[in-house]
Amino acid sequence: MGVSRRGCWLGELIAGGRIPGAHRRQVPSVARQVSAARGPALAPALQPRLDCCSVGVGTPFAMGAKAMPSNELLSVVEKPIGLCAIEASTLLGLQPAPISVEVCCSRGPAYFQMVGLAQTPVREARVRVTSALARLGVLLDEYAITINLSPAAVRKSDAALDLAIAIGILGAIGKVPLDSVRATVLLGELSLDGRLQPVRGVLPQLRGAKLRGLTRAILPAANAKEAGLVDGFQPLIADHLQQVCDALTGRGNLSAAPRTAFTPQLDAYCVDLSEVTGQAVARRALEIAAAGGHNLLMVGPPGAGKTMLARRLPTILPELTYAEALETTAVHSVAGLVDPQHGIIATRPFRAPHHTVTEQGLIGGGETPRPGEISLAHNGVLFLDELAEFRRSVLEALRQPLEDGSVHISRARARAQFPARPVLVAAMNPCPCGFYGHPSARCRCSEAQRDRYKSRLSGPLLDRLDVHVALPPVPVSALTERVRGEDSATVRARVRRARDVQRRRVTEGITAAHCNAELRPADLDRVLELTSTARQLLSRAADRMNLSARGFGKVLRVARTVADLENASRVGERHVAEALHGRLLDRGA
Repeated sequence: MGVSRRGCWLGELIAGGRIPGAHRRQVPSVARQVSAARGPALAPALQPRLDCCSVGVGTPFAMGAKAMPSNELLSVVEKPIGLCAIEASTLLGLQPAPISVEVCCSRGPAYFQMVGLAQTPVREARVRVTSALARLGVLLDEYAITINLSPAAVRKSDAALDLAIAIGILGAIGKVPLDSVRATVLLGELSLDGRLQPVRGVLPQLRGAKLRGLTRAILPAANAKEAGLVDGFQPLIADHLQQVCDALTGRGNLSAAPRTAFTPQLDAYCVDLSEVTGQAVARRALEIAAAGGHNLLMVGPPGAGKTMLARRLPTILPELTYAEALETTAVHSVAGLVDPQHGIIATRPFRAPHHTVTEQGLIGGGETPRPGEISLAHNGVLFLDELAEFRRSVLEALRQPLEDGSVHISRARARAQFPARPVLVAAMNPCPCGFYGHPSARCRCSEAQRDRYKSRLSGPLLDRLDVHVALPPVPVSALTERVRGEDSATVRARVRRARDVQRRRVTEGITAAHCNAELRPADLDRVLELTSTARQLLSRAADRMNLSARGFGKVLRVARTVADLENASRVGERHVAEALHGRLLDRGA
């Protein structure tokens, strides 16, 4: 309680200048006691302030029937309160979530509190921001600071909010004009000395800021290349918090991030298909997989060249288009894997996780959902070596992403979706020892061991692998002769022509898929013109091989790809025969 010549003030104030209901009920009795003690002259001075007892819970002070003006309300406290709101952003999977950093600051007993479902990296911003502002000569030990991260129901777990928190505090204490940050999103992690550190997910977050009407962003200079990918937006870059403050107060200017040029890169690969000796059947399967985006399984003994072939698949795939590069960059940016020197993924990714990988590592997930290996290989190649050595649960988790082309992650407090359309290449041995069917090495496995080994791959998973081929061991004579096959550039030219045919169908409105592996049943019916002999062969083989409906559709899609490689409008008998030959495990081999 305080008393002055104008009157007295009673009660506890909470945020927004409101009085808790319990305290309002106590005010009249206390006021009567004060009036009786000081005499009748004080009662009129008190009465206007005591009319607040007639209003509802949580409403501001009232003077009679009118609410007290905010400036008079602040003068009652005699400790002016500063308010500032800064636009920021966080990530929910691949989707940006707008965050408003609201800062309330007043002089008083020093404290720094943060609300709004902030996780540990965000709560620790108090230390980083306090130290960074101290380097600018702004000490927070004389301020009472409350920060609200709105909306409160969205989990915040990224240190990219540091810059917005620091500028919000400066705006609340009057060091930065509030108009200078209007329609601006701030992203950046602070070092203790005020330097701005790069953050992840810049590309999707700037896209989200543009969609919600913001016109510019301030972010670390290390993210300049990635920020330059967003059209129709003004990303400003800085190396230090001091530069940001100077620009907002008119004492300096920030540089705009230059537009990032995109050039597909093929010379980044240090391998070539011509280095593979022999294995003509496997090379052909690799070409078909690249031309139609089909998943491939290679079965062969150790040293047959399975890994060598898989690592050369990206060299025969067509160059990334600009749209594909942006999709791939967005996924890698969320995972924090974009090289700041380039800012964009210009080559098709190749991911080869070890067989001890977990479901979360392969598919994605976590308390804060992150993309897994299958999403990081989007628009590229996912290579699973020693497929039968992966845990059964991990392999079964692949079934839905391979079918839908995306990963849906649901957690108690978060949901996320990531794209997942890589070309899956898997390799395995024919038996546990690896030498079953080898012409010279002796297999040590029993029939039961071989059956158990093959049973690690379920039928539904094998159905989702379009092409299965066997790799025989390469004879020593072929290795010593060093006869070189076609190089990657030659094969890639044929693959590119086949992909152009498939894209032309999209342009003409015949299909909606850019590669044959993604054709929906209705689209497949429109592009599949089977000759009569091809139809007869397919009917006989489907009964003999006991193909499932999904496996039957895979054969048709692969046959369409084989025809596209030959630029044939109709699918003939030899195209179907080659597609059926690629169903090794369905043939009981």
